[in-house]
Amino acid sequence: MQVRADRVSLEGHHGTLLPPTSLTVGEGDLAIVHGEPGVGVTAFGLALAGRLKPTTGTVHAEGVDAGLPELVAVVDAPGVSDPDENVQLRVVVGEELALAHRPARKDDVARWLAEHDVAPFADTRFENLEPALRIRLLTELAAARRGVRVLVLDTPDRHTSQVGIWADVARAHAERGFAVVVLAATTPESALPFPPARIGETGQPAPQHCAPVPEPTEELSPSTDGDPA
Repeated sequence: MQVRADRVSLEGHHGTLLPPTSLTVGEGDLAIVHGEPGVGVTAFGLALAGRLKPTTGTVHAEGVDAGLPELVAVVDAPGVSDPDENVQLRVVVGEELALAHRPARKDDVARWLAEHDVAPFADTRFENLEPALRIRLLTELAAARRGVRVLVLDTPDRHTSQVGIWADVARAHAERGFAVVVLAATTPESALPFPPARIGETGQPAPQHCAPVPEPTEELSPSTDGDPA
């Protein structure tokens, strides 16, 4: 499975939101897309997810029958999929589980929190969670949605200057076989773990492939030992 964005651009009422940008990412890949802070990076993420129709260019998935909205989850996009900061963690988890079409009753939420080692934070307002916890939990919840195979983490660097916090979460999900795209805006390119793709460019470096390569199976020849004479 691959998602290909080919020269995707978006025009708004007051000018260009996204200049032509290309990206290809497949299962087990981790791509970082760097752009200036603002709506451009989020617009690209929403185009990847089929939630914004490009003005020019195309986005399509190969090797899968599902449409982009079912295949791609945009995590924590400002003003789009970010949680209400004033509500408790257990409320956010319940809403996300319901969105994933998974059991979301009180007991189900409590079980999910316990399984993810965050039961003590159930009544903590979301705005008071540490960035590492916020990024990990929202990514886990998005990955739990049925049919999702692509995760787009929208500017996790707006919550922390520690690149390793979001990079480790992104890499862990790529190692599980998800295609993962991180949209970065406030981190200097020199601080990123590998060369990023760039908003406004169509020739991009290949993403890092993180999923383990399956060991080749050795084909055994039929044994002739013990054949009757």
